[in-house]
Amino acid sequence: MSAEAERKTENLPQWKKEEVDELESLIADYESIGVVGITGIPSKQLQDMRRGLHGTAVVRVSRNTLQTRALESADLDDLVEHVDGQVGIVATNDNPFALYKELEASKTPAPINAGEVAPNDIVIPEGDTGVDPGPFVGELQQVGANARIEDGSIQVMEDSTVLETGEEVSADLANVLNELGIEPKEVGLDLRAVYSDGVLFDPEDLDIDVEAYESDVQTAAAFARNLSVNAAYPTTATAPTLIAKATGEAKSLGLHAAIEDEELMPDLVRKADAQLRAIAAQIDDEEALPEELQGLEAPAAAPETAEEDASSDDHDESDAEDEEDDDDEDDDDGAEGLGAMFG
Repeated sequence: MSAEAERKTENLPQWKKEEVDELESLIADYESIGVVGITGIPSKQLQDMRRGLHGTAVVRVSRNTLQTRALESADLDDLVEHVDGQVGIVATNDNPFALYKELEASKTPAPINAGEVAPNDIVIPEGDTGVDPGPFVGELQQVGANARIEDGSIQVMEDSTVLETGEEVSADLANVLNELGIEPKEVGLDLRAVYSDGVLFDPEDLDIDVEAYESDVQTAAAFARNLSVNAAYPTTATAPTLIAKATGEAKSLGLHAAIEDEELMPDLVRKADAQLRAIAAQIDDEEALPEELQGLEAPAAAPETAEEDASSDDHDESDAEDEEDDDDEDDDDGAEGLGAMFG
């Protein structure tokens, strides 16, 4: 508590000191502290809202001067400027985003009074008003609704915007809306600001679409993972994929190079067998073939990896050169290196 705040508190009557102490204890006991507007909320409805927040947040209403002193004592001067009009202090251990969502969900529709400003466009919907023919049809027309008497009752012929956002509600319009049971505004705790973990959050900072935000994070994570894999940048998340990719590429290389590795031998044998059968099927003179190769049809192509398919043509064109270079010393060294890769 600052020296000035302590001096001001000392000069307070006893009941005010006790109130400030209780507010200070409330602020000290919770991780997130905010200021909420309570203007226009009937006492009973306010009590219902406070009960609805039980277990999530605590709302304490007191005199503005006492709330200000408690906030100053807790070095929450950034919140003091929001203590204006009919306000209260809200305290919670939830994060500010959860608090904002909870307060918005607790708001309920309410009638609007003459002299208030429309929070949004006020529309009288198309349909039967349920009101018997009489002077009320003229009242509807006077406020701008397309209404007339039909089938023994007053009908609104189309959706009629009778007031735009920011305009003042007249007494006539307030009466018409009340007669129709239209409640164009929401009443609830209006979060003005909240302080948490050293950061002051305004309502605009907290008003986010959680589902869209989660989707954006998931998309970004997928792009980052793809970039990491393509750049061969190992992380905890991408290491298994990189290892699997490297294993597949190593196997494809080993098959192309005909490395006599224990793990590759079954594939090499199948590949050689398929090639042998394909050649045997092309020989017309069956007597020239061993008995086990006679009467064979050309088999389906042996399974190959994508890399093997893509490079098969280049491999065939280089077969002659490979045969000429079989005894070349550099090539022998390369084969030994590949063999080492596969144990």
